[in-house]
Amino acid sequence: MKQFAYDKVLIVLIIIGLCASLFINIQRHEVEVRNNSIELIVDYEDLLELAQREGVPVSEVMRQAKDAGITSLAVYETTFKKLNVNGKTVAVNGSDVLANYQNGAMTDPEWRKLVENGTIKGTEIYVTGHDKQTFREVHEDLIRRLGNDRVTALNVGGETVLAVKAHFESFEKMDLGMPTDEMKAVNDGGFYVLARPTNYRSCTKDDVDAFFSRIDGFDVSGIVFSGSQTLGAPDYSEYTAQRMEDRGLTLGMIEGVTQLRFFPQDGMLDIAKANDYRSARLYSIPKDEQKKMKIGECVDRWANTDAERNIRFNLLKIFDKPAPGMNLLETNMTYFASTRDALVKQGFTIGKAGVFEGFYPASWLRALVMAGVAAGCVLYLSLVIPGLNKKYLYGLLLVGLAVCVIPVLMGHGNKIRLVAALASANVFPAIAVIWQLDRIRLKTPDESASLPKIILTGIVALFTCGIMSYVGASYLSGSLADTEYLLEVNIFRGIKLTFILPIILVAIAFMQRFDLFDGKMDDTEGFMDQFRKIMDMPVKVKTLIGLFLVLVAGIVFVARSGHTMGMPVSSAELKFRAFLEQAMYARPRSKELLIGHPAFMLAMLAWFRKWPTMILFVLVLIATIGQGSMVETFAHMRSPVFMSFARGIGGIVLGAGIGAVCMVLVQLWSRYVSPRLLPNKVKG
Repeated sequence: MKQFAYDKVLIVLIIIGLCASLFINIQRHEVEVRNNSIELIVDYEDLLELAQREGVPVSEVMRQAKDAGITSLAVYETTFKKLNVNGKTVAVNGSDVLANYQNGAMTDPEWRKLVENGTIKGTEIYVTGHDKQTFREVHEDLIRRLGNDRVTALNVGGETVLAVKAHFESFEKMDLGMPTDEMKAVNDGGFYVLARPTNYRSCTKDDVDAFFSRIDGFDVSGIVFSGSQTLGAPDYSEYTAQRMEDRGLTLGMIEGVTQLRFFPQDGMLDIAKANDYRSARLYSIPKDEQKKMKIGECVDRWANTDAERNIRFNLLKIFDKPAPGMNLLETNMTYFASTRDALVKQGFTIGKAGVFEGFYPASWLRALVMAGVAAGCVLYLSLVIPGLNKKYLYGLLLVGLAVCVIPVLMGHGNKIRLVAALASANVFPAIAVIWQLDRIRLKTPDESASLPKIILTGIVALFTCGIMSYVGASYLSGSLADTEYLLEVNIFRGIKLTFILPIILVAIAFMQRFDLFDGKMDDTEGFMDQFRKIMDMPVKVKTLIGLFLVLVAGIVFVARSGHTMGMPVSSAELKFRAFLEQAMYARPRSKELLIGHPAFMLAMLAWFRKWPTMILFVLVLIATIGQGSMVETFAHMRSPVFMSFARGIGGIVLGAGIGAVCMVLVQLWSRYVSPRLLPNKVKG
């Protein structure tokens, strides 16, 4: 029998690195716990629409929204489309002015004089104002947007009229700066303003200053930029960040539609970095999706989203149709209040959006983590290369330490940290499974063992293996954890690889230890010999069909494990997920509780009952999926570390239970239904 040694020096280094990673993760947990304030936001325009549709005064709708827990109202830049509705400022196409003159509808002599002397042109737009403050703001912003040469002030009967050279349909939609009347109304209603500005074309420092001068004097909680650019991009993003820092304003970063990173906005990451990441993630349920959802489903979405993805800006959209037994106003106020209550029940506070404090672990701690990862990789090599000379073993270790540790101690090492995290996600779950294989190799399988004993042995082994896999999870988090990863400014790359690589690593180790062909291979033959034999085997049509099904299953497995491929999920599975989310602190991942962990339990049964080694091999590889998934969960750094830990524990508990049931069913099936399909008659 081939012997594989677990080198004590490597084990000591791994334990030291584990202690360092655990210390980093404790710090991370404390940072995450302190960031627990949620800002509940509704668009100011949505509340106005709600008041109009229900025939209720705006002040009453705002009072009810405040009572329901809404803390902030999002205020966007004004446009002439809005201004034409409220009548504070009106834009008229020059061709319409001329038409009114021709048909006799124009009675004002001053306007008639302008038409007659040729001042009024059909290709221009004429802006009049009935509110001096609003008109002045519009005038200022038009000049910034279009330039002095396209905006001319006319005197008509002692009143200023703006003649603007622009395309009317585009002009109606043009952003015209933050409206002070709306911001005042928001503050008077007891809400914070969440400012939603757009950028200026060829933005200058003066343009940036103009925006901040406009919002000065108002209670603004943060800024979430609208459009594809942030204010000041591309040249003055850092200047914008400085102005934000001076006022203590939080940057809202809009989560991407795939729930990964952010909606692309030029300059956003520059502002976040320059502002020391005083930033929070913003999410809003898509309007088209919300139409298909009930109030309770939306509330559950918010509760899960804020807990799992560190969302701190909740932008709630109003329902367009009333719920049964309620009018539209009652429907939306119930939605707002229920969301608040659900979040408070989870331990969140409602107020301004919380932000992560600056979290960057000490370089010496991170260096110890890197050393542990290097030791883990070398340990794996020693577990697949029998009799590896210690001279080569420690030589590899020294190279690994130099590559991993020195850059981190020098204050760099961002790329090596990512490599270390990738290695942790793949190597440590593989080592956990390999250790279990080495344990059972030393014991002769007892075919007479009772099923309860096998189940108990399997549960203990599964929990032991899970704990060892959690070593890799701690290393992964310890390698990456800092403010930028918690915000998902930086992300772990290589998640798809972590679905496959641990299986390959375990497969190599398995074939170094076991004869897949049950005695047909020599004891000295290992992975390469068995791999060549597999490649030389004649293939039957049914084998090809089986391999094709395995390939399809693998594609589905990888595709469903991300957010970008759009692999559909059945309604039954969605309901099952919803049940688990309600019943448990964190919903276990399906790959663990339905696939990996039950396969682990069945692998234990396969060993005791002396099933063909090829069956044991397949079950072990499937079991590795569960162990890898437990570690890969921690790669989603936006999710709180304690939630990732609880998710894995829940998966082991439920997976062990499902696996035990599968073992009972297999036992009954093999005894009463088809005993000939097993190589040995099952006893007891």
